[in-house]
Amino acid sequence: MIDPIWQTALAYLIGTIMGGQIVGRLRGGIDLRTQGSGNLGATNALRTQGARFALAVLAIDVAKGIVACLIIPALPTLGEPLLDRSQQAYLCGVAVAVGHCYPVTAGFRGGKGVATLAGVFGALMPAALPWMLGGFVLVVLLTGYVSLATLMAALIALLHVTCFGDAGLFSDAGTFTLAMSALVAWKHRDNLQRLLSGTEHRFEKAMVLRRWRSR
Repeated sequence: MIDPIWQTALAYLIGTIMGGQIVGRLRGGIDLRTQGSGNLGATNALRTQGARFALAVLAIDVAKGIVACLIIPALPTLGEPLLDRSQQAYLCGVAVAVGHCYPVTAGFRGGKGVATLAGVFGALMPAALPWMLGGFVLVVLLTGYVSLATLMAALIALLHVTCFGDAGLFSDAGTFTLAMSALVAWKHRDNLQRLLSGTEHRFEKAMVLRRWRSR
């Protein structure tokens, strides 16, 4: 019983290593929690600090999702494993995402889990990731809404595991994807309200396809 506990706890702690905090300290003590939306994720970093800052934050947050799901479950166990490596990897994926969204090291004020979950899905469900990224990019280019694009990526993940998974939603992958989609929706609940009211922030410069269609 001790192996799933310490591996999951370690994955959570990795999740609390916030790219926004690390890059902010390296850039002279910038605190993303006092700027923009107050989130430590890459989207708020892009809005308030620019592309180079955001890319550095993104790289760190994606990497920790990969490390949590590929390296931690492969560490030596103290005895006969209670869970198989695949099950432990999904558990670590949940833990690292929760650690990013609710880091104990940052007063439980983290990001929205998008970058870290991209790393997680890249490690655990690589076949779904290109479709998720494609849907994300397409929605951003058409609408300029990053939040809507994120929700679309979560929906695509659910559709992918339902249509192409061995047991659909009734599997470890399905349960994991459903739980992570619910987490993404919960973290974007304020964005959903602003989308419905027409007050959501829009990246006008990203709307390349919409401008091309209007010509």
